[in-house]
Amino acid sequence: MDTGASLGPLKLNLSEELPSVFQCLQTKSLAGFDDVEVGCVPSPDIAVTSCRSHEDASQTYKVHHTRSTSVSLPSSPVAVKRVLFSDQNGGTSNSELPSSLKSPSSKKTKLPKQSKFHSQPIPSGNAYADAMMNGNISNSLELPRTISRTDRLKDRRYDSFKTWSGKMERQISNLRGKQQGPVPENNDSPNSEIQSVPVERYFDALEGPELETLRASEELLLPEDKRWPFLLRFPVSSFGICLGVSSQAILWKAIATSPSTSFLHVSLDANLVLWCISIALVVMVFLIYSLKFIFYFEAVRREYYHPIRVNFFFAPWIALLFLALGVPPTIAKYLHATLWYVLMAPILCLELKIYGQWMSGGQRRLSKVANPSNHLSVVGNFVGALLGASMGLKEGPIFFFAVGLAHYSVLFVTLYQRLPTNETLPKELHPVFFLFVAAPSVASMAWAKIQGTFDYGSRISYFIALFLYFSLAVRVNFFRGFRFSLAWWAYTFPMTGASIATIKYSNEVTNTITRSLSLLLSLASTLTVTALLISTIIHAFVLRDLFPNDIAIAISRRKKKTNVKHFHLFRHGSSDTTDNSQAMRSETSDVKDIELALKAEHSTCKVDIESSLSNHPDRVW
Repeated sequence: MDTGASLGPLKLNLSEELPSVFQCLQTKSLAGFDDVEVGCVPSPDIAVTSCRSHEDASQTYKVHHTRSTSVSLPSSPVAVKRVLFSDQNGGTSNSELPSSLKSPSSKKTKLPKQSKFHSQPIPSGNAYADAMMNGNISNSLELPRTISRTDRLKDRRYDSFKTWSGKMERQISNLRGKQQGPVPENNDSPNSEIQSVPVERYFDALEGPELETLRASEELLLPEDKRWPFLLRFPVSSFGICLGVSSQAILWKAIATSPSTSFLHVSLDANLVLWCISIALVVMVFLIYSLKFIFYFEAVRREYYHPIRVNFFFAPWIALLFLALGVPPTIAKYLHATLWYVLMAPILCLELKIYGQWMSGGQRRLSKVANPSNHLSVVGNFVGALLGASMGLKEGPIFFFAVGLAHYSVLFVTLYQRLPTNETLPKELHPVFFLFVAAPSVASMAWAKIQGTFDYGSRISYFIALFLYFSLAVRVNFFRGFRFSLAWWAYTFPMTGASIATIKYSNEVTNTITRSLSLLLSLASTLTVTALLISTIIHAFVLRDLFPNDIAIAISRRKKKTNVKHFHLFRHGSSDTTDNSQAMRSETSDVKDIELALKAEHSTCKVDIESSLSNHPDRVW
């Protein structure tokens, strides 16, 4: 039989190096080498595979031409090895070959000394998956799913903090035609770790008065040796920058409009410039944190449940109140009262939550979470009362003033005596002590606005603020020797508030001392804000170390597992007491079960011995 006739359009001589069994395959020199025709795939069960025409194959299997990937086949199967076996002289007899492969021109055909591997086209993508489902391609040729370079370089460790991780990402990949493997249901996955972190975990996993330092026995969900995404590193305490700059707009408005400082001849243009800068800064910080809220909602939620960070959620609303108080007269002389209700509504909601937690006790009681940053939750009441009284309101400002005064008195006593359960603030957080000055200075101006004059009640609050200011200012060593951080902005708006209160007081008591004091405090606050703003820009855009990795939001939901046996019996905390008691009960019950089993076995052996002695009394045991 003619081999060329049996193989259709492909005519190859057996004297070539190509093995006979692969004569139906196309070579590189022929066009359409990588086109797939399922009918031409060699079968391992027969010696020769006849190639069908494209029309017959399309009618039988409905196969179309697709771009494919050439993959080298393994060694010849068993049936083919019989063809490749040579005799001692290096040849193969025609008797050992199938009849379809015998050549009429020669009785022996020399085969190559080395077997060659030729490319076999395998469809890729969805065509390959369909062929596998239909059984047209052997499972032995199954290839692993190709991982793109983008998927290899993508770090999946941050997905647990993303708002749309998991299901949404898989849906988008399916719409794009990329099939993903099944997602394992694992309760210990990062998504389960990120949810429902109880408040006691912050006290157990973190240490320090601000709960910012990770304990040595804990580990983070995110890599410590790698720089995290910017939104994850952007804390809610960044709104302290807005408080410092926007309070300067109020200060220069007071300097330009107060009779006691008219000798300075300050124009309202300074107030306009600072107010515009404050607007731009508030909008920028608000937009960045809004993006964090949208893309990393889990991180925002962790900051909200943090017993210390929750106080900074008052900061954006206080900054908006400052902007309303510092609006230039050239833009608006009077603001509508509706604005006050809109700005005070979120502050009231936050106070209902936080003040209720202080009163109800638990892990969030005031003696447990007392920190100078708690002053922010009180300052919002006094600033709101000041703005409402400036708009001509009466009852609303008095309500917020009373609520703020009641809680400030409790907070002041708790922080001033520093309960034994509270730790001493490190040097890096010493600037937050200036928050002691903010509440009484703003309260004095709020009460003066409510009463219409800077009376004795306003003066009492002002003198308390002034004493606290100087008691901190004379302690020079208390505020040096530590590196720059966002905590330094705690200097700014308390100093500015004390300067504005001094200007208001100098309008009632006009003399050289009050004027000099108002000028000195205003100059100190302006220089402080300017220096901090320049330092912030340098550290943010030049040194790029303003926002380090936010350790507080990356703690695990459960404590770190240890290999020490029965280590859980030595854990501390209210939540662990129940676990310890349950573990001890289970171990006690196990011991009792063992004792009962031993007693039963002992009694059984005793009965067997007695029965044996009774049955065989003459036997010596």
